[in-house]
Amino acid sequence: MLLRLRSTIFAIGYIFTGFLYGFLSLFLWVLPPLVRHRILISWCWLIVNWARLVCGVRYEIRGLENMSKIQGPKVVLSKHQSTWETLALQHLCFPASTILKRELLNIPFFGWGLRCLQPIGIDRDNPRDALRQVKIQGVQRLQSGLNVLLFPEGTRVAPGTRGKYARSGPEIALEADAPIIPVAVNAGYCWPAKSWMRYPGVVTVVFGEPIDPSGITSRELITQVENWIEEELVRLGDGSDKAKQSVVMKAQD
Repeated sequence: MLLRLRSTIFAIGYIFTGFLYGFLSLFLWVLPPLVRHRILISWCWLIVNWARLVCGVRYEIRGLENMSKIQGPKVVLSKHQSTWETLALQHLCFPASTILKRELLNIPFFGWGLRCLQPIGIDRDNPRDALRQVKIQGVQRLQSGLNVLLFPEGTRVAPGTRGKYARSGPEIALEADAPIIPVAVNAGYCWPAKSWMRYPGVVTVVFGEPIDPSGITSRELITQVENWIEEELVRLGDGSDKAKQSVVMKAQD
């Protein structure tokens, strides 16, 4: 019962503050891009810490210094288990342009805020055109000084599983000669996909060493990224055991 109550309180705060920030975004277009970006991503970090305060979803961040080992914008490729990392990485990788579904930009209030963050919206119904737009706009974002944040699996996957890693991120890095930062994160057991329940635990985020794309094919790059992320998740436990504990907690609730 307590678990459901905490998840409900979190959801109310999530929706209410999202509405407020979305409304605020209507008045921010007169500001410089990085200023409005900074203002709006404060909501992302607010929600991450709201989850920590209300639901006990704590976090540990390792290797963040790898983001500053090489100067200039980077292509960040992250594991995707949850909404948690889509919020946290906006703050940790600031300033970042995220590749996302175009439909999200049309959601009232929420989508309005997203548009202020200079994302790259793709049409999943037209994959060939989507790939072309991702490469063109991704390079443009890097050239303008933004990091580019991608989830190469494309959609959220359950803890202990992996999706197909797409090569669009490495292709952007090769085109722009930008380093790649792989990120392992095991948030899926605390903030599972397609569920409003939030479970207490510790989300671990690990930033890997920068990868120089020079002289390597996109296939070799994505294989290197995938192997590092998945091996790191094995070392972290990948949240699989904790996911099972969450199922038990839910059954007992």
